[in-house]
Amino acid sequence: MAGNANERARLVRNQHLCMCRTAAATCENLRFVLAAALQYRQRHLDRFSELQDSYDRIADEYCKRIFDELAHKPLDRQLLQRLANTVKSGPICDVGCGPGHVARFLKSCEADVFGIDLSPRMIELARRLTPEIQFFQGNMLSLEVADGSCGAIAAFYSIIHLTPEELPKAFLEFKRVLRPGGTLLLALHVGKETVHEDELWGYQVSLDLRFFGIEGDRRAVACHRLSCAGDNRERNIRRRRGVPSRRAYIFAEKPQLRG
Repeated sequence: MAGNANERARLVRNQHLCMCRTAAATCENLRFVLAAALQYRQRHLDRFSELQDSYDRIADEYCKRIFDELAHKPLDRQLLQRLANTVKSGPICDVGCGPGHVARFLKSCEADVFGIDLSPRMIELARRLTPEIQFFQGNMLSLEVADGSCGAIAAFYSIIHLTPEELPKAFLEFKRVLRPGGTLLLALHVGKETVHEDELWGYQVSLDLRFFGIEGDRRAVACHRLSCAGDNRERNIRRRRGVPSRRAYIFAEKPQLRG
């Protein structure tokens, strides 16, 4: 009897020791995961702070060079007019609006529109140049916009600074704020390269400009349940203004709710 009791006690001690070791290993793994998550978050914050600072520095020069660019882009105007015509209810959100030139054109198409940009200086200029439109400082990965409140989104070259890991988060945010049946118009540079800029127009910056493969980007949009409605492409274009590149334009739609 005493032998059986001792054996049971030994088994209980071993089981308890095994559980303690497992708990310690789990805690260590959790510490590792939390530390990695904090490091990723800090790198993310540092990168967006650097991006914001870069655009604050070049905002005035950017405005001088880019604000009137739609006058030289008939296809862009045509597609923006088409976007404005698709909206049945809700405003258009101009994501990455810069000094507000795209929002201003949409307003001329009699669309209800507002703009969001990461750079406070860009927002200051946009408000000054087009005071009848509301502009807000914000991050496209965490839009301070109510669910299902937008009739459409215009994202003209505004995803070019996102990493591959951040791109799905942006599309999920676009989907969240669009109403069912709402439209996304995405403009981007076509290619495979990433161009880093340390200096732009005489100003010190730190900018990574990412080019996108069309089919891969269309799949990325589609996988977040925004149905691609086709794309228009401009091939081998060298513009008088902006980055020399091939351009692509993708229309996507958030599916309607099923009754």
